[in-house]
Amino acid sequence: MARGSARPTSRDVAQAVGVSQAAVSLVLGDKWRGRVSEATAERVRQAARELGYRPNLAARNLRLGRTRTVLLVVPALTTEFFAGVYTGAARVAAEHGFGVVLYPSPEGVGPARDPFASAQAALDGVLASSMAADALTAIRGDQLPLVMLDSDPHGSLGAATVNLDIADGTRQIADHLLNLGHRRFLHLAADIPSWTFEVRARELAARLAAVPGTSLRTAPAPMSIEGALTATETALHTSGPHPTAIVCDDDKLAAGAYKALRRKGLRVPDDVSVTGVDDIALAAALDPELTTVRLDAELFGERGMRALLAVLEGRTPDAGDIPVELVVRGSTAPPTAP
Repeated sequence: MARGSARPTSRDVAQAVGVSQAAVSLVLGDKWRGRVSEATAERVRQAARELGYRPNLAARNLRLGRTRTVLLVVPALTTEFFAGVYTGAARVAAEHGFGVVLYPSPEGVGPARDPFASAQAALDGVLASSMAADALTAIRGDQLPLVMLDSDPHGSLGAATVNLDIADGTRQIADHLLNLGHRRFLHLAADIPSWTFEVRARELAARLAAVPGTSLRTAPAPMSIEGALTATETALHTSGPHPTAIVCDDDKLAAGAYKALRRKGLRVPDDVSVTGVDDIALAAALDPELTTVRLDAELFGERGMRALLAVLEGRTPDAGDIPVELVVRGSTAPPTAP
C-alpha cells in the first residue's frame, strides 16, 4: 500500500479474495479447518501478506494464551552469548506460562526457511536480535508483536527495543586504554552490517579523537578467529609503527588478534594491549586473560522477554539500556616506550 494510506483491514482482505470477513477471521485465527477449504485458506493468507494486513493488537490480546509461545530469533549460534539470552528469556517466559522457540538465522544474517506452516498461527510474539532481523521476513515474524534486541531504537521494526549500553562499554574501553597511555590504536571491527557494530565504531572514534596525538586504523574482520587472524596480520604488515592497542568488537576476534601478534613475535600486553567484548568463557581461557566488556546475556534475555510480555498485554515496557561492565585482566598494560 502507498505510504500514508489507511491501514488495511480484514474487510480489505475479504474483498481481495472474494470471501466473507468471517472466513478471513477463521483463517487468520487458525480455526478454518472443516469450515474453509485449504485452497481458500491459502488465498486468504497470501492476500493478507500482500496487503500488509496486521491484526489489531488489542484484539489479538483478547486471545493471548492460545499458543503461549514466542520465537527468539538470533544470529547463528557461534558463541554462548546467545545461549545466555535464550536462558534469560526462557526463565521469564516460564514464570508466565510461555514457551520459547529458539530460531538461529543461518550465517547470522539474511532470510531463513519458515519453520512453521503459519508463524502467525503458531506464535504469540517474536524477540529478534538486530543481526538476525532479516530472517523475520521469511517467517512473517514482522507481522507479529515484535521486540527488537540490540537494535537502533529510532529505526526499529518492533513495538519496543531492548539494548545493552554498548556505547558506554566502548567508552570504558577507550578511557581505560587512554589512561594507560596508549595513543596508537587498531580497531578490529566485525565485518557485519549491524547497528551495534556501527555504534562501537562511532563511539571509539569519537572518544579517541577528543585526545590529541591519537591515531586510529580500522581493520574489518569476519566474525571468526581465523578471520580475525588474517585481518590482524594484514593490518600489521602495513608500513609505519604498529599499534600499541587493538580494540576488538568481540572476544573471538581478540583470540585471532592474539594468534597474529604471536606469529609476528609480539607479546600481549608487553608490546600490544588487546581488548574484547562479551566476556564469554574464551576470555578467561586466553593467556593472558582478556580485558573485555562483560555483557549480561541472561539479563538481556530477561529484559527482552519482559518487554514482549508488556507489549502483548498493552503495557509500556521499561525504558533504559542495560549497564555493562569493563573487566580488566592481563591483556592490557601501559605501552612500552616507542
